[in-house]
Amino acid sequence: MRHLFQLNAVWNGGRNSEGTIETGNLKTVISIPEPMGGPGVGTNPDEMLLGAAATCYLITLAAALERSGIETESLSLNSEGTVDVTNNIFTYESIVHRPHIVLKAGTSERDVERARLIAGKAEGACMISRALAGNVGLTTEPDIEVAPAEAAL
Repeated sequence: MRHLFQLNAVWNGGRNSEGTIETGNLKTVISIPEPMGGPGVGTNPDEMLLGAAATCYLITLAAALERSGIETESLSLNSEGTVDVTNNIFTYESIVHRPHIVLKAGTSERDVERARLIAGKAEGACMISRALAGNVGLTTEPDIEVAPAEAAL
C-alpha cells in the first residue's frame, strides 16, 4: 500500500521574500531564517527537516516502547540540527535526538536497559531517518529515569 502526500506552495518574490505552504493539517508561512540572511518569517526548510526527523523518531520510539510492554509516565524530546555553511554552500550535517523517558514507578533495571536499547534502535526504524541516512549524521542520546514510587499515606 502506498500513501500519497501533497503539498501546495506559493513564493512571493526573490530570495528574501516569503511564501506559504499547505499540506494536510500543516499551513504555515515560510522564508529563509534570519541567521542565514533571510527575513526570518515563519518556518524554513531547516526547521521543517528537523521537525520531520524529530516527530518521526518520537512516534517510532513511543510505538516501540509500547510493543515491548514498557510503560512510560512521560516521553519528551529535544532535538538539535546542525547546518554548516562553507563557501556559501549550506549542508545539513547532523541531527541529535535527546529523548527524556520517564518510566512507570517500579520498572525493573532490565526494562530500563531495554528502553535504552529501544531508544537507539528507534532511530533506524523511523522512515525519515532512513531517508536521511548516509547524508545527515543521526545520533540519539537518551535520558531515562524511573518515576518515584508514590509515598504511602
